[in-house]
Amino acid sequence: MSKGNWVIGISGASGAIYGVRLCEVLLDLGLDVHLIISDAGWRVLQDEHDWHVSKRTEVLEKHFGGRAGSYEYHPVANIGATVASGSFRTKGMVVIPCSMGTLSGIAHGSSDNLLERTADVMLKEGRKLILVPRETPLHAIHLENMLTLTRMGVRMIPAMPAFYNRPRSIDEMVDFLVGKVMDSMEIDHSLYRRWGDIDEQPRP
Repeated sequence: MSKGNWVIGISGASGAIYGVRLCEVLLDLGLDVHLIISDAGWRVLQDEHDWHVSKRTEVLEKHFGGRAGSYEYHPVANIGATVASGSFRTKGMVVIPCSMGTLSGIAHGSSDNLLERTADVMLKEGRKLILVPRETPLHAIHLENMLTLTRMGVRMIPAMPAFYNRPRSIDEMVDFLVGKVMDSMEIDHSLYRRWGDIDEQPRP
């Protein structure tokens, strides 16, 4: 199993549940997480999860504290955070979910905030960068930005749930997507049933 620091970014696309769940799993496995949440990401956490974002430190400790791994929260405006430097060693970064605005900023190297700057560091240092775009429908600019990043070695994992494993709940659908991300992170997990493990008999 791959150990070490991972940077997790949550931007302002719908689907914050994916980022929250990934953080939970990584921390439960004893990994260390550096968390960056954009201002729009906080708004989505409020709208989709009823998080009291006026007390950010307290709400993060409530959801991520007391687990096997440790987390460190970096405000998105703190461009001087450790993760903004290539000399700070990390295994890589996942932006989950990744809004089209954030994806565009990364594709064009704008580095307007800590989330974009840290993604830029992953690119220049040749580390893993995984984006989970969540938007529909997609227009040509979205697709061109994804292609630009893919050609640079960025792994693109759109938030597209599968149904061959016959999910019975939203949690199982979320775990499938998070598991696919962890596959690209090269971290062992048992979040979903793989194709060769699926029974021939239908579930009740």
